[in-house]
Amino acid sequence: MRRSPLPSSLGVAFDVASARRAGVSSNRLFARDLAAPFHGIRVHSDRDLGTLLERCHAYAPRLRGPQFFSQTTAAVVWDLPLPASATHDLHVSASPPAREPRTSGVIGHRILMDAADLTLRSGLPVPAAAETWAQLGGLVPRDALVAAADAILTRGDAALEDLRAAAERLRRRGAADLTTALELARRGADSPRETEVRLILQRAGLPEPELNSDLIDDGRFIARLDLAYRRYRVAVEYDGRQHASMEQFRRDADRWPAIANAGWILVRVLDHHLRNPERDVVAPVRTALISRGWRPGV
Repeated sequence: MRRSPLPSSLGVAFDVASARRAGVSSNRLFARDLAAPFHGIRVHSDRDLGTLLERCHAYAPRLRGPQFFSQTTAAVVWDLPLPASATHDLHVSASPPAREPRTSGVIGHRILMDAADLTLRSGLPVPAAAETWAQLGGLVPRDALVAAADAILTRGDAALEDLRAAAERLRRRGAADLTTALELARRGADSPRETEVRLILQRAGLPEPELNSDLIDDGRFIARLDLAYRRYRVAVEYDGRQHASMEQFRRDADRWPAIANAGWILVRVLDHHLRNPERDVVAPVRTALISRGWRPGV
């Protein structure tokens, strides 16, 4: 039996009430080409809902009034780096006196939120970047807060003053972690792994490096350095590629000796080096710095 087409105005995800107002019959709403990921919601059954962001878009037609995506879910919408364990649950909040949602597959919250602090990101209502970051306090480890703050500052989604104001607003869970993360946050990190390497080096007592600075030699651009100790001509590069193309490998193979020819020592950090950071990250960087005149404690 051929199924009747759905009104195009419904889109790929829609709530049942809207469909019925558009004249869709109950039988059509229970046809096999539609799935019900949430109570009262229908999506085309061939739609991939494997990621949290896709589930947000599927749930969006259920949002009512002042409801919005919040906490780690909002951070995913903002494309902030998070531990994998924090990207599964779907968090939806409402500002009192509105009621939070209570339905399967969703964790509901009440969060006092001024409408001016909400925005649309990818078509989804979420708190502003600074408020989203502050909501992560107590939910993710401290270093993950630093990586998220680094990403926000680097992309220009908020300024340091915005993050500080959001962290200080009301009484925050995880306030101590938020304060410490702000002290460690820096603009310029291109990835959470770069943040991780920087924190490893700083906690080992090494100098704080510059982030993503250009190496220019005789007026010629040589490379953009992930972490650089310009005074000592030591660079640290995190390389997290699993399967680099041959073309990319050739470009890097040309770049590495060019960095050395400019008088710099390059320390490359690969993913597996982070399993034993004292031996495989700190030690080679410390050795390179000492060879260029750095002295611990001086």
